[in-house]
Amino acid sequence: MTPSPSRMTALKRELTAALAPDRVLDDPAQRHVYGYDASVYRGLDAAIVAVPETTAEVSAVVRLARAAGVPVIARGAGTGINGGVLPAKEAVVLALSRMNQVHRVDPANRLAVVGPGVINQDLKAHLNALGFGMTYVPDPGSQVVSTLGGNVGNNAGGMHCLKYGVTANHVLGLEVVLPDGSVVELGGGPVGRPGADLTGFFVGSEGTLGIMTRVTVRILPLQEQVVTQLALFPSVAAAARTVSGIMAAGILPAALEMLDQKMMRLVDKHIHVGYPEHAGAALIIEMDGLRDGMDSDLRRVREVCEANGALSLQTAETEAEAGKLWLSRRAAYPAMARVSPTVYVMDCTVPRNRMAEAIEGIIGICDVLGLEVVTVAHAGDGNLHPLIPFDQHDPESRGKALRAHHQIMELCVGMGGSITGEHGVGVEKQEDMALMYDDHALNVMRLPKRALDPDDLLNPRKIFPKRFFDTPGGTL
Repeated sequence: MTPSPSRMTALKRELTAALAPDRVLDDPAQRHVYGYDASVYRGLDAAIVAVPETTAEVSAVVRLARAAGVPVIARGAGTGINGGVLPAKEAVVLALSRMNQVHRVDPANRLAVVGPGVINQDLKAHLNALGFGMTYVPDPGSQVVSTLGGNVGNNAGGMHCLKYGVTANHVLGLEVVLPDGSVVELGGGPVGRPGADLTGFFVGSEGTLGIMTRVTVRILPLQEQVVTQLALFPSVAAAARTVSGIMAAGILPAALEMLDQKMMRLVDKHIHVGYPEHAGAALIIEMDGLRDGMDSDLRRVREVCEANGALSLQTAETEAEAGKLWLSRRAAYPAMARVSPTVYVMDCTVPRNRMAEAIEGIIGICDVLGLEVVTVAHAGDGNLHPLIPFDQHDPESRGKALRAHHQIMELCVGMGGSITGEHGVGVEKQEDMALMYDDHALNVMRLPKRALDPDDLLNPRKIFPKRFFDTPGGTL
């Protein structure tokens, strides 16, 4: 039931008393910008935007909103591309951007405690400035703007998750405000806590089970040596075979990133790496570790590349050269934005030995629909990111892009893959969950939500197919 205008007015008054007038936003323009994220989807405008600075304030907002029967949606930087923070109902959007403090760094125990609004790259810079020689490893492509809270909520991956794992592998503990406003500590320090692994339970829950107000993350020593290489191949198939060959040889690179020919050409217009016209695909290969043994690993990588018809294999001689190669990968999305004001950035995963087949299938799907597509990939993980430019304001163009998305998800699941490797589900893929799970499995997944938030007031109507929310007898 939609709260009455008088109840919303009263809620705004109560929130203003709990926070401060300048941290409860009610201007239509301000509320409008909280109705969308970086996805191709659009939600309702936020009814109210609350900007807390402490855990106690987050708890107060949740309690007040719950008493009014108004949903609450936690939001970081809004860089998510699955529609996961879009208001599906009239809602209070809880903007966590001011909870951006690094509370503690403990190099002896290799951990840091941070607020959910800390920018991923800012944490790395903070650790570097301390001079302990340690870093926070997860590095999603949006790391210069995305927050730790958003990374944890979606279990973000990144360029180096091949060797070091996704965000879940680096979260030691959480402070969480539950849907009733109570606060719990989960996990915590270097030795952990006994009992169920509820920290892992909340990572990747996309803000539907609780709101993280502090995150304890694992930090690791910087590697003694890092070598970045660029390998060029005549085709995507040759590059994909190389990825499988490197892994089969027992070599574990820190990163294995792939760009197809179209993406190389787009990026080169803006970054000027010097990708040759005749190259069909590029692999950015990063090896790290001890200096002893590095030459042997690099020699084996070269052998695998040459065995798969590599056109060239170049090693960055300076940090600046390595940085330029990585910039060419991170510039993939901005380069596409120069082609079209709207680009559908997709996320799917297949077994790495079927990557070339999957890319060929994706191209075929788009050809039938009359769509352009370029592809980048966390190739070592088989995590593909097809990028499709389309006209958001043309119903036919938008419809084709959405159909392509669903067909691509079907293709990847049919190959033994997944509908997401790192971007989460949100509203974008909630119907696609049925491609991977039957109703019994989905209902089991819903049990924690039903126990913690039976009225579905915390980031409602997300992750599960819409029919689960529209059945008689309640939302969940």
